Amino acid sequence: MQAGNFNYRRVADLPSVIPVFPFPAALLLPGGRMPLNVFEPRYLQMIDAAMAGDRLIGMIQPGFDGALRDDGEPEIVNVGCMGRITSLTETGDGRYMIALQGVCRFRVAEELSVKTPFRQCRVSPFGADLDEDRSGGEVDRQALLKAFRSYLEANDLDADWNNVSRADNAMLVNALSMMAPYGPAEKQALLEAPDLRTRAETLIALTEMALARDNEDFGSSLQ
Repeated sequence: MQAGNFNYRRVADLPSVIPVFPFPAALLLPGGRMPLNVFEPRYLQMIDAAMAGDRLIGMIQPGFDGALRDDGEPEIVNVGCMGRITSLTETGDGRYMIALQGVCRFRVAEELSVKTPFRQCRVSPFGADLDEDRSGGEVDRQALLKAFRSYLEANDLDADWNNVSRADNAMLVNALSMMAPYGPAEKQALLEAPDLRTRAETLIALTEMALARDNEDFGSSLQ
C-alpha cells in the first residue's frame, strides 16, 4: 500500500501502538483520502507527535451506545483505519489543515493508559489491506452507479460524472463509501466489509434503503 512517500508492504512496516482520533461518522478506508481541520489542542499535539514520528494516526468512531469511560471520554468501537499524514498546512490561527491517506484497517487490542492528552491504542493491523484487493473485478459497477445516480437525483445533488466514469472500481467504491451521507453504524458496516465487492453490495443496499425510506416519507407527507 503506497501512501505518500512510503510503501507499506507488510505488517512489520506498521507500528503496534498508534494515537487514535475518535470521530463520529468519519470514514477513512485503505487508499482513501480524508481532509481534516484540526483545532482542539490535544489533537494538535497528536498531529505534532505523529509528524515527529511515523506520520500515522488511527481514525476510529466513538461507540454507538454512548457509553463513557471513567474520565468522561467516549468508549470507542473495535475497528478503525490507520492513515498517513501526507500534507499539513498551518492556517495562522492555530489550526492544522491535514490530508490523511488510508493505509490499513486495524482492530483495537487494548487502549493504553498514557500521559499524553490524546488517546493511544495497541492495535492489530489487517495485513490483507496492504495487498491489492482482487475482488474489484466482481463489483457490480452498473448497479452501484445506478443507485448513486438515483440518490443524487432524489436529493437534488450533482456529481462530476466525467471523473466518476474514469475511476476504477476500487477508487469508485471507496470514494462513494467515504462521501455517503450515512450515520455512524452504516459507516462502520462499510469499513468492516471484508472486501471491495462486499463493500459495494453494502453501499448499494444502504442507498436503496435510504431511497425507499425517502419515498415512504414523501408518501406520508401527502396523506
